[in-house]
Amino acid sequence: MASNRIGRINEEIQKELSSCIRNLKDPRVQDTMISITRVETTPDLRWAKVYVSFLQADRAKDAIKGLKSAGGYLRRELGRALNLRYTPELAWELDDSITYGAKMLALINSLDTGEEKENVSDES
Repeated sequence: MASNRIGRINEEIQKELSSCIRNLKDPRVQDTMISITRVETTPDLRWAKVYVSFLQADRAKDAIKGLKSAGGYLRRELGRALNLRYTPELAWELDDSITYGAKMLALINSLDTGEEKENVSDES
């Protein structure tokens, strides 16, 4: 039962942080397309690990620095939006699963098998 609650809290944190990041004035964050892929919160709600993915991979390091510097502001806004006893401390992690998935898809699409050509010619 507690894990279901933690899951809901993770989703709410993800949703609120996504909307708060759009309002940041830091140019390192503002000029980058940022996607929060998931949030993992400890059971005592003291820490939250936020996994972020970036569209421009070359700007990822600067954007992570910007997010860390805006951590206090984001935590305060999170505390205002969510009615929790403790507002979790935010730890930012780079998530490259989207990039990895796109790379794997490109590799799969680049494979050339003779079976597809045979199936297409049989159907026509």
